[in-house]
Amino acid sequence: MSRPLKKVAILGCGFIGTQLALAIDSGRIPAKLERVYDASKPAAVNLVSSLKSKPEISQNAHLLSYPPIDIVVEAASQDAVRDVALSVIQNRRDIIIMSTGALLDNTIHEVLSQASREFGSRVYIPSGAVGGLDAIYSARDEIKEISITTTKNPASLKDAPYFAQSDTSADDITDGITTLFQGSAVDAVRLFPFNVNVAASVSMAAGRPVSVTVKADPQIKTNTHTIQAHGSFGTMRFTLQNIPDPGNPKTSRLAALSAINTLYKYCARGIIVGS
Repeated sequence: MSRPLKKVAILGCGFIGTQLALAIDSGRIPAKLERVYDASKPAAVNLVSSLKSKPEISQNAHLLSYPPIDIVVEAASQDAVRDVALSVIQNRRDIIIMSTGALLDNTIHEVLSQASREFGSRVYIPSGAVGGLDAIYSARDEIKEISITTTKNPASLKDAPYFAQSDTSADDITDGITTLFQGSAVDAVRLFPFNVNVAASVSMAAGRPVSVTVKADPQIKTNTHTIQAHGSFGTMRFTLQNIPDPGNPKTSRLAALSAINTLYKYCARGIIVGS
């Protein structure tokens, strides 16, 4: 006997939100898209116009999680996580968070963690634009040191808050590889909020601070992430060269695929590979 389709709401109608909506609309994800919201009303209207099955456009992000929604997918920003995630959980809905940098704020992390236990909701953290989180999480108790180096074309880093306090702009980086940042994941996601949410995901998987390096290379067309970890378990090294979305070079296509896969596993039945 078939079961009712899961009902989904999407917060953020950019590249990732659009790919999720299209995956639901095409039947790739066995679910029903009930609502969408974006701070830019035209973005939401544009997304809905591209779909065969038209979801409601919510007038307020906090209305996304009202019945009959089962899960809300955040694909907007760290600010959206801070503003909306708690109300989703308090409405006893599950949530997928893509802007994981917000969770490196210990207060936000603890509030959402405690609320999810109290209200019986689940918070899902997809791998995003990186891989290997399963292995990192499995070895977290034995990891001694872990780092991630992110290298992107300057166009992908443009408008990051980092440049507001720097003597260099992204447009100035025209030759050679420039190291922009070396430090903690907490500082990295604050200075590059749309570029290194992957560092937050790696940090949460590892259960410990991660050393982050951000580089700009005008000669590359990929968003490259290299993760290295070692400990009593052995050594891990993952390198991913992701194709950025042409309309939004800050976002890798793999991040959208990860969101689609996470939502698919939430909605589907049958054999599920990976955690």
